[in-house]
Amino acid sequence: MSGLDAPRVLVIDDEPQIHRFLAPALSASGYAPLRAETGAEGLKRAAEGAPALILLDLGLPDMDGKALIPRLRGFTAAPIVILSAREQEAEKVAALDAGADDYVEKPFALAELLARMRAVLRRGGRPAPAAPVVRSGPLEVDFARRTARLEGQPPLKLTPREWDLLAALARAGEGRVITQRQLLTAVWGPAHLEDAQYLRVYIGHLRQKLGPAAGLIRTEPGIGYRFGPAEEEAG
Repeated sequence: MSGLDAPRVLVIDDEPQIHRFLAPALSASGYAPLRAETGAEGLKRAAEGAPALILLDLGLPDMDGKALIPRLRGFTAAPIVILSAREQEAEKVAALDAGADDYVEKPFALAELLARMRAVLRRGGRPAPAAPVVRSGPLEVDFARRTARLEGQPPLKLTPREWDLLAALARAGEGRVITQRQLLTAVWGPAHLEDAQYLRVYIGHLRQKLGPAAGLIRTEPGIGYRFGPAEEEAG
């Protein structure tokens, strides 16, 4: 396999010695290593580099690695293997629940890490992700940067909840109905399945901020919402 064909492995870790250790080991094992030392850099590398697998440290300088997992999951289906010195069971459970595929404690044996990487790559089966950037009408939704903008305009000023709601709708895909319960679970969690009023209020706020693109969020009475232009507009 040539270097151009080698599967890319993104290593998101702020320890230079980890990169110095892993880069030649990954190359010797047939992978093409990519390097990032912060969460923000990791998001950018993941969006641009399309890695086959991500190795993620939880102790990043700009954010907790657990918070990075759902942001990565917004646009990539690549398996995520956690590399961390945190030994608490609660940390492992939280990372796995957030969307990681495996957890390896530091210090680790290279042979074990490579074996775990092969295992998660074999399993596959994760649903195809949304594109890193989704465009519908005048609206652009960038999952990696967590921004939404109208054509020719600066990013919209969305609250975290408004962003999560818009991202859930856009990720579902144009024309696909997403139910109220699915949106409530995705944005507020399973404890809020009956809080449909939350959803109506935030949908109203989101439509106001979308302005001329407000029609991209269409109500399906008694069911939920559909993202994208009306059928006659979609052509």
